Amino acid sequence: MRDKSRNTPILSALLSILLACVSASSLAAPQHGIAMHGNLKYSADFSHFDYANPAAPQGGTLKMGVIGDNFDSFNAFIIKGVPAAGLDYLYEPLMVRAEDEAFSKYGLIAENIDVPSDRSSVTFHLNKQARFNDGQAITADDVKFSFETLTGHDKATPFYAAYYADVETVTVLDPHTIRFDFSTDQNKELPLILGQMPVLAKHYWEKEGFGDASLNIPVGSGPYQIASFDPGRSITYKKNPDYWGKHLAVNAGHYNFDTVVFEYYKDNTIALEAFKAGEYDFRLERTARNWANAYEGQKFESGELIKEEVQHSRPAGMQAFVMNTRRAPFKDREVRRALAYAFDFEWTNQNLFNGQYRRTDSYFENSELASTGLPSDAELAILEPYKKQLPPEVFTESYEPPSTVPPNNIRKNLRKATKQLKAAGWSVKDNILRNDETGEAFKFEFLLYQKDFERVVQPFIKNLEKLGIRSEIRVVDTTQYINRLREFDFDVAVYSIGQSDSPGNEQREFWHSSKADQPGSRNLAGIKDPVVDALIDQVISAPDRQALIDRTRALDRVLLWGHYVVPNWYNPVDRIAYSNELMRPDVTPDSGVSIDTWWRKPEESAQQ
Repeated sequence: MRDKSRNTPILSALLSILLACVSASSLAAPQHGIAMHGNLKYSADFSHFDYANPAAPQGGTLKMGVIGDNFDSFNAFIIKGVPAAGLDYLYEPLMVRAEDEAFSKYGLIAENIDVPSDRSSVTFHLNKQARFNDGQAITADDVKFSFETLTGHDKATPFYAAYYADVETVTVLDPHTIRFDFSTDQNKELPLILGQMPVLAKHYWEKEGFGDASLNIPVGSGPYQIASFDPGRSITYKKNPDYWGKHLAVNAGHYNFDTVVFEYYKDNTIALEAFKAGEYDFRLERTARNWANAYEGQKFESGELIKEEVQHSRPAGMQAFVMNTRRAPFKDREVRRALAYAFDFEWTNQNLFNGQYRRTDSYFENSELASTGLPSDAELAILEPYKKQLPPEVFTESYEPPSTVPPNNIRKNLRKATKQLKAAGWSVKDNILRNDETGEAFKFEFLLYQKDFERVVQPFIKNLEKLGIRSEIRVVDTTQYINRLREFDFDVAVYSIGQSDSPGNEQREFWHSSKADQPGSRNLAGIKDPVVDALIDQVISAPDRQALIDRTRALDRVLLWGHYVVPNWYNPVDRIAYSNELMRPDVTPDSGVSIDTWWRKPEESAQQ
């Protein structure tokens, strides 16, 4: 008999070499960036993003206006407190997004990224020059601490735990290398969104304590530091002259001002008058009436102030009246559907907005991700397994919010609403809509924090009154508004649900059942639908761009026919007004205007 034991060491060595080769073949070489689908636009030796001007003059002050009553925290990562404006200037992520690509990330704190072909893990190689603004090096321990704090601390915003739910283990390989292993190889965007994670200074936060709102100035690693502040009035950021990342290509042409100041104003009217008086430099106008009528006067005529509309291609998401399904009567889909007939967008747009807006009819508005018409064959293949659990309209009708475009009108719409409410068990008695079983009157409250929005809601209320529904407006300050939304303490609220060109893990935070009753989550409507949960998983695991589009459109249809919101409107342009002392790059990315690439004219040319 042959002695096999003599060959064992040789076979073992050969097997180890073979396994090492197989493992190596599954890994790409460390890269300077990563694209969600397809190839990166910018090569490893790129000098700057196309939408930034690397020769932009440095210096001067940028003053910005903020609508709000107060701030009481420099920690934007917890569910307590009202964070100050501009805190993104303090905290940096591992990687940064290119604003002219669908979804690509390039190295910042992480100089390189290493991802296997199946995307079942990611390894970040940190830039050895990366420093916090107190001079301490940023290490893999800081990254691990940041992940564990953001996802595991009981006071942390729940967004992060949902966003990074598929991370199984975190391993520090050396002081500048960290690997995240995943519980699945189907979460294709997870390496990219881990790159979005802000890196916190472990040595500071372990001493300071993470969970409480505080105005103690934190240690960050970003281009600016807090220089001074007056809660409720202003906060001033000064550029860090020793900022470690100022020579990186991803930062070229960014952060050109020496000082950035955020001035606080109680309401939009006061803020607009302050801008026209020259108290701050840049304004993004969100009120159509103001844009049509208020941007005039000597300073605009002389060119001292400039008014401009800049086209963008970013997804508009969904701004809407969000109904809280945790509360009766909003638990009933048919009741929610009926209320939409009382909102007259066409009248509102013409009479209040000078016709400036377009109606939103998708949660992914203004993008190729939005569902339109009837489901495609690819969408039907996704939706068919859930057919018994879904409203039939998902398959048979194209979603369109109620309209008063002729031959429709508000009277016809209100008659439709009355029939739907009657079928849902509500009848008008003595001009009051009451539940047929309990006799309870149908009444609710609109929660607002901007007085400007009252003129939009009041006509809606009058139409609701014609249905026998009693509703009223409650305007609260910014702090109360934030806290009430965090606790889901509202009936109907006006809320904007933003989206990106590459939806994924954040959809859990918006719609997943697990977030419906978690205070601080963004599932404001309280959606608990196993089909929505399953479709979110499919969006996250999409293997390519076309699959992502088809799966997102399927999710969009199910959300729309759930009638969780009454859609508002969107505008495909940024309406901006600014001082003529500011300048911006010639190229605007698809995402729209970014003030961080602007600069102030040198004093000599400003005086000419």
